[in-house]
Amino acid sequence: MESSETHQATAPAPGSAGGLRNLLLRLRRNNPLILSMLAVVIGVAAGLAAIAFRYAIDLTQRATFGFGGERVAALAAELAWWHIVLVPAAGGLAIGLFVYFLMPNRRPLGVADVIEASAFKGGRMALPDGIKAAMVSAASIGVGASVGREGPMVHLGATLGGWLATRLHLGRGLSRALLGCGVAAAVAASFNAPIAGSIFALEVVVGHYALSAFAPIVIASVTGAIVSRMHYGDFPAFTLPDHWVIVSFWEFPAFALLGVVSAAAAMCFMRTVMIAETVVARVPLPVWSRPALAGLVIGLTALVFPQVLGVGYEAMDSALQDLYPLWLLLTLIVVKTLATALCLACGFGGGVFSPSLFIGAMVGGAFGFIATDVFPELSSGHGAYTMIGMGAVTGAVLGAPFSTILIIFELTGGYALTIAVMIATVIASTITQQVHGASFFHRVLEKRGLSLSEGPEVSQLRETRVKSIMESAVQSIAIDAPMAEVRDSLKRAPWGELFVVEADGRLAGMITLNEMDEAAFDLSHDAEWTARDVTRPEPAILAMDDDLMTAVNLFSASGEAHLPVVRDRKSMTLVGMAHEHRVLTTYHQAVIRARAEERGEG
Repeated sequence: MESSETHQATAPAPGSAGGLRNLLLRLRRNNPLILSMLAVVIGVAAGLAAIAFRYAIDLTQRATFGFGGERVAALAAELAWWHIVLVPAAGGLAIGLFVYFLMPNRRPLGVADVIEASAFKGGRMALPDGIKAAMVSAASIGVGASVGREGPMVHLGATLGGWLATRLHLGRGLSRALLGCGVAAAVAASFNAPIAGSIFALEVVVGHYALSAFAPIVIASVTGAIVSRMHYGDFPAFTLPDHWVIVSFWEFPAFALLGVVSAAAAMCFMRTVMIAETVVARVPLPVWSRPALAGLVIGLTALVFPQVLGVGYEAMDSALQDLYPLWLLLTLIVVKTLATALCLACGFGGGVFSPSLFIGAMVGGAFGFIATDVFPELSSGHGAYTMIGMGAVTGAVLGAPFSTILIIFELTGGYALTIAVMIATVIASTITQQVHGASFFHRVLEKRGLSLSEGPEVSQLRETRVKSIMESAVQSIAIDAPMAEVRDSLKRAPWGELFVVEADGRLAGMITLNEMDEAAFDLSHDAEWTARDVTRPEPAILAMDDDLMTAVNLFSASGEAHLPVVRDRKSMTLVGMAHEHRVLTTYHQAVIRARAEERGEG
């Protein structure tokens, strides 16, 4: 009876601080519940951030051009010529200075950086960098740069998710899931398409469909769409007819052919961007002045083709409503491709989502003109081909065919049209992947020396540094040590290896018993030889801040079982030793964690 009373006295009451701590501890252990709650928070935050981003674009337009809204081309055509030219050029100069002095790596940030954070940084992103990147992109679009707004919104949403994960000290799997929540909510809020937002985050950023990530991403995507609908109403991103129907199934070969044409347009667009980056890098101008040069060219182009200014939704709506003649559609394909490539290469902030939709709309519209003229009784109309072209080109450029198909489905609600989009998009994406290779974002990362073809376990190894697995206690010897001391030290060395150091601690080489040959037993040279004479110079080395993937590759290339670790390759100061078996054990554990994460267990 006494022990029972003692137990009751020490147990925390339900409302006490101890009971609250136990409740919080149970909640922290319940990952699905935590993610679901955090997904709602991120969904609301990303939805509000997307709205704020659009207001920032509108505010910049009003401050520079004197008007806001989507009707940029029509209203810009009424301005004086010098006004149209001055705004992008002067705005480009201000943006160039901001990026050069305030942005990390002196470049804008976008979707590629989100993918990099997910694959190589454990889903962690810095909030200040995300806010500055959003400011750069909003200003770029506001002054008329020919770039997209969806990519910056995705980056901003991802930043919110990654920052929250960092603040809560969550693990890699949960952090990547929260990053995906921000991406999904941003896409859903942008297009009023919660299904597509979910799939885009999983397809492009997270890279798997495990329930552990799928459930919170869906919650965040729906939440972001709700926030957007509460503010803007339940309207699609584009002005669409009440209904679209496919006139005849004999039309499907034309949709397949449109997929081939869309693949060519997508590859030309991506190739043009890469060529522009190469050419601009060779221009002998300060980096901060390049956006001003691009802005000047955009302003001059807009005097003839104002459709290139900004995001271009107005031009896409016009193409969907059959308002453009064939010659203008064909011309805008070329003009928009060149304008966007120049803006991105010169350092304007913004994405490729909207430009891809724009180019796809013009490709589809032009194809629809020709198809309708050839088979008028079988054509579903120019607008249907325009929408199909938008999906096909965008899916091929982004490397996200599933997401793009779902975006079109949610915009149109037409099952038959969605089947046509599926055919064209799958064909365009397949041809692009086979001929061009990786998507636009993967190409950007490959240019930075990052490959997404590596498995998730490799990404985890790249996040781990050699200093975390190295052994600080090493068997070393001075370079001028006599041979007797060398032999004695080798006897005591557990691995039969000695690291030779200079007087200031710099690594000079290594000595192994196998490599000493006759010097190990021949005492005749002891009076004249020192450690220097039997040292193997310039051995394979690792630096403390090298990642473990570098260590794996170096162990494989050198054939060594143990490698010296230096502070850095400049000082060459010996600080430790890395063992191959520890690196391989860490690699094995990374494989196990990666597989568990994909199954929803991590």
